[in-house]
Amino acid sequence: MKMSDVEKQKNIEGWVFLVLFCLTIPAANWMIGHVGTLCLPNGPCLLPVAPHLMAPSGVLMIGAALVLRDLVQRRLGVEFGIGAIVVGAVISAALAPAALVIASAAAFLLSEFADFAVYTPLARRRLVLAVMASSLVGLVIDSIVFLWLAFGSLDFLFGQIVGKLWMVLLATPFVAYLRRRDQRLGLKPA
Repeated sequence: MKMSDVEKQKNIEGWVFLVLFCLTIPAANWMIGHVGTLCLPNGPCLLPVAPHLMAPSGVLMIGAALVLRDLVQRRLGVEFGIGAIVVGAVISAALAPAALVIASAAAFLLSEFADFAVYTPLARRRLVLAVMASSLVGLVIDSIVFLWLAFGSLDFLFGQIVGKLWMVLLATPFVAYLRRRDQRLGLKPA
């Protein structure tokens, strides 16, 4: 592949990751009120994330969002990574049900900036480690802030962490593949 083709592919992938990232936010907020094996009265819909462990259903999309934000930064650069965080928070605030707006936006912003702070220094040398470490930090902060602000309780904390961690683990082979492919093509992170 010519370098211009490689750069073009990098940019296309970056924009695809950005669009997917932005779509995870309304999807998560919609899922909380509509998808689950158990919907609590005036509360979230829940999904099992492990035997005898439930979490609000939006957990799956937020786990994916943590990884996608890292990939946006890798493909398009730090400024796009920060922009993605802000756009995600705006979308979250605009689309979440009234009771979840503050919780969703606050949790999203705090967790994504924490994710960003861990990912950025690690990403150039250890992409898979960077994604795993930053996602772990982000998912813990997101879970605590969201549950406390949305429901005044940390009852589903362990379920939130496990559910998001499943999505991060499912994405890890793809991230490792991208890293190997980037090295083979001589593609440098943005």
